[in-house]
Amino acid sequence: MGNIKDLKAYRIVEEKDLPEVHGKGYVLEHIKTKARVLIIENDDVNKVFNIGFRTPPYDDSGIPHIIEHSVLCGSKKYPVKDPFVELAKGSLNTFLNAMTYSDKTVYPIASFNQKDFENIMSVYLDAVFYPDIYIHDEIMKQEGWHYELDSMDGDLKYNGVVYNEMKGVYSSPESIMYREIESSLMPDTPYGNDSGGDPVSIPTLTLERFRDFHRTYYHPSNSYIYLYGDCDMAKELEFIDEEYLSHYDYKEIDSAIPLQKPFDEMKDITKEYSIADTDPEENNSILTYSKITGLSTEKKKVTALEILEYVLMDAPGAVLKKALTDAGIGEEVYSSFDNGCQQTTFSIIARGADKNDKDRFIKIIDDTFEELSHGIDKDAVEAAINKFEFKHKEANFGRFPKGLMYGLDAFNSWLYDDTKALMFFEMNDVYKELREDLQNGYFEQLIKECFIDNTFGLYLTMNPKKGLDQENEKKIADELAAYKATLSREELEKIVEDTKALKEYQATPSSAEDLAKVPLLAIDDIDKEAEKLKNVESEIGGLPVVSHDIFTNGIGYLRFYFNINDIDNDLVPYLAVLSCLFKYIDTEKHTYGQLSNEIDSNIGGIEFDMVGYASDTDIKKFFYVSMKALYEKLPYAVELMKEIMFSSKIDDRKRLKELLTEEKSSMKNGMAASGHVTAYTRAMSYIDEGARFTDETCGIAYYEFLCDIVDHFDEKYDDFIEKLQYALAEVLRKGALTVSYTGNEDVTDLLEESFADFGMALSTRP
Repeated sequence: MGNIKDLKAYRIVEEKDLPEVHGKGYVLEHIKTKARVLIIENDDVNKVFNIGFRTPPYDDSGIPHIIEHSVLCGSKKYPVKDPFVELAKGSLNTFLNAMTYSDKTVYPIASFNQKDFENIMSVYLDAVFYPDIYIHDEIMKQEGWHYELDSMDGDLKYNGVVYNEMKGVYSSPESIMYREIESSLMPDTPYGNDSGGDPVSIPTLTLERFRDFHRTYYHPSNSYIYLYGDCDMAKELEFIDEEYLSHYDYKEIDSAIPLQKPFDEMKDITKEYSIADTDPEENNSILTYSKITGLSTEKKKVTALEILEYVLMDAPGAVLKKALTDAGIGEEVYSSFDNGCQQTTFSIIARGADKNDKDRFIKIIDDTFEELSHGIDKDAVEAAINKFEFKHKEANFGRFPKGLMYGLDAFNSWLYDDTKALMFFEMNDVYKELREDLQNGYFEQLIKECFIDNTFGLYLTMNPKKGLDQENEKKIADELAAYKATLSREELEKIVEDTKALKEYQATPSSAEDLAKVPLLAIDDIDKEAEKLKNVESEIGGLPVVSHDIFTNGIGYLRFYFNINDIDNDLVPYLAVLSCLFKYIDTEKHTYGQLSNEIDSNIGGIEFDMVGYASDTDIKKFFYVSMKALYEKLPYAVELMKEIMFSSKIDDRKRLKELLTEEKSSMKNGMAASGHVTAYTRAMSYIDEGARFTDETCGIAYYEFLCDIVDHFDEKYDDFIEKLQYALAEVLRKGALTVSYTGNEDVTDLLEESFADFGMALSTRP
């Protein structure tokens, strides 16, 4: 492997050991173009590459978003219409995407396979620096917008990938809300514009402005290049320089993001959003309370605000959420802390609210902040610090490669300050400092500074209006009809010809010669040795256990699977309800707030859920409990699980209704945001047992079940509780249980007693 220090095209700006990510970090500058480069060198075989550009929008036409789509439609080396469809035919990537944010556009990829990694990196670099957007006008029309007219007497329409995508986004109340918060809080900055594109403004974008934006911002001097993992960094950097960066000269690019001047007083704005004719207008408003709280480059403050958000709004029994919920403000109350812009935003949101409750909503928040500024629950804060520190050490991002997530987090500081590229790779010192400052009033002072004494904020009320989307559609149709009436016959013929030409362009496949230029993996590039499963069957405390010997950095993972295949199908939605009740309802020993503190203070978490594993002929359905903790804390995790499953007060009438109402509201929003998944699952549920199970536990069938219970809660309460308790009893059977353990330490002796104790509490019925 080459040595980064020997490279002539780059200079090392910073070099640092990063034990928290098991590697070494380098910040480099490309000497000729001043391109910024961040290297994280470690032994992670899931390698990551990302190239990003600071792309501040100057209007609402969605130029950054349309360019993100368009550069992926062919390039100089790879002149095919959709190289990524071709790549997918011969790639082992673990991530392949591009994303437009409010102030940046990024192109990240990840792969375990070295050849695959280099193939995709080459395609991405060619796409961003040498896209075919300068050769084919059709690309901007296809990806952005164009007039569409199939015949002289037909209706004139707008069409385009981003145009249609953003119409969908602008039909989502939550998306409109977040856009309004950002634009209203920072109106004098690029954040006042929509980088994704407002459907009303997208058709104002011209081809000339589109290309000029790319020429300006997609230049090495405005680029941020990130490499992570066990690859030969010197080799990759040489390739990037020789093939791309060295072909450019330095260019002064003004892409810096100015700061919004604070407000002298809070803004108060009211907007409308569209609802269906069948939805009620009463008690269906969205109330929001937002404050600009600082800069994303303030590591300690950002981390403290993340922790504070959890304590206030996210933890079971969170003090501010509880105050709003107890007051009956909205069906669902939640928060958002956004540190992905230069100035951070903290928002508190109530959905399904009475618009007349706005003043009460604000007063409850202000009064709670005032009370907390005189003394916050230090046990709750310390528990939250432990939770975040555990999460950082675990570095588990689900299906997303951790190197990818590290890199995206780096942009939250690197984009605004070149000296802080490595800021979020070192977090242990912050957690230590916050733990010490907890006793010195730091969090109370933070509340005072960011909320009580801070007028840099916004009250936004969004009220529902039936038929608003239809009104907007009609307005656009009328404007297009009026515009069409002004066009000459020759102009109309030109639009018809352009429509036909674009469809012919789209329908014409790339040539075999061009397709062959896209690099694909050959059989010889793939490791012939599959990674062996490490499954060992044993017994601990009388319970069957399948163990997986994998390095987990001192953390043990337990998952208790209860087979529910022989349980009456009518009970399945009741089990889904249990999975959302557990942890958020009192037990015999703890209130749900105390229980949350116990979990966060001692272990990495407990989750309850359901899953179905389908084969060609069958499906195995499970109710399961997941736990994670440092090895020595695993017995306590099992003890907490037992307490939750055997002594939760699931008949707490008031709390039960609160949770079911919140779950119903959350599901409604989630299904609307992922309508295609919801519809697919519902359609497949009629012919596929696995899809039917999904529909019954988190799809339309489950939502309808929740609506029925919530809407008729009082009359159905007794029967509901009886079935809930019966469903739980059906789960808690020793013969239905299999335990999965993942870790690299033998915990048999450690868990023997706690497993035996849990097994004794289970029914012996098969």
